[in-house]
Amino acid sequence: MDEPLLDVGACLARVREGDEDSARRLLVHLSPLVLKIVRAHLPRRTSEEDLVQAVFVKVFTRLDQFRGQVPLEHWVSRIAVNTCFNELNRERVRPELRHADLSETEVEVIQNLAQDTGELPLEQALGAREIVDKLLAQLNPADRLVISLLHLEGRSIDEIHQRTGWSATLVKVRAFRARLKMKKHLQQLLKERTP
Repeated sequence: MDEPLLDVGACLARVREGDEDSARRLLVHLSPLVLKIVRAHLPRRTSEEDLVQAVFVKVFTRLDQFRGQVPLEHWVSRIAVNTCFNELNRERVRPELRHADLSETEVEVIQNLAQDTGELPLEQALGAREIVDKLLAQLNPADRLVISLLHLEGRSIDEIHQRTGWSATLVKVRAFRARLKMKKHLQQLLKERTP
């Protein structure tokens, strides 16, 4: 038997009074809408279930802010979209490189790096360059610049100072921290690879 249409206004009033059954009915009513929005804007590393739950936490904790000037569904949609965009921005700011993101050649390079300290064969050297590019992509632009200038282009600290306007100390500190970040990302990849 079909469930009767929900009287959203009356249900909201009961939810605000603390009626848990009404809160469940409201959740069931809004779930298809929220799920559709989350699926359309789901960040790569975020669980769909976790994001839906985060949206509903925001909806229920902010119900006192809903004034009824727009339909509840519009208000909830805005919260869902903003929650998804905030998560997408969080991923963009703190990117993460995962083992699954690597090609077979790059996986072989990682394995060799973990086991061998000698020269890489030519085909793996190309894979190593691709890994370096992916590790560089995990850095913020300033860190990426200093690593590229210092280690890939072979520029001196003084040349980088002249080019960027940063003090020599800042160049050294930034390069040191950027190398640590790259090492951390590489260790994470190696850890994912080992059973």
